Amino acid sequence: MSLAKEKPYFASPTDYEDDFHAWAFEQAELLRLKRFGELDLANLVEEVESMGSEQRHALESSYRLLIFHLLKWQFQPERRSRSWQLTILRERNNIGRREKRNPSLGATASEIVAEVYADARKEAGIETGLDRGVFPTVCPYVLAQLRDEDFLPD
Repeated sequence: MSLAKEKPYFASPTDYEDDFHAWAFEQAELLRLKRFGELDLANLVEEVESMGSEQRHALESSYRLLIFHLLKWQFQPERRSRSWQLTILRERNNIGRREKRNPSLGATASEIVAEVYADARKEAGIETGLDRGVFPTVCPYVLAQLRDEDFLPD
């Protein structure tokens, strides 16, 4: 008994470069159907890696923005505002959700904080008009403080 070769699921598959949206849905459908031979593996691998990178980038961004606002809060107490408090709360919530969904990223949070601190410090200097030297050279907040929704520096 010979097996007939299955005809391609998509008569004219969408090219990755021409229409990413359609391409992504086609790739998902081929995966669901276990039609692995028809997958655009090179681009699919690249996109899966990119998804992981985007998760890290989003967490870095939240930590940077949180630290930036905590520095402003600490070093410009006369300018404190509800807007700053809301940003601090929002970014802590974003961090909590992202780390819960991606435990491996949460495990690297100390490394992420160390990486983004210089940018947060630089931004705080520009925003406040204070000399960058006023701010500590290493992040003055430990992870527990950064994640604590009630923590605000003096």
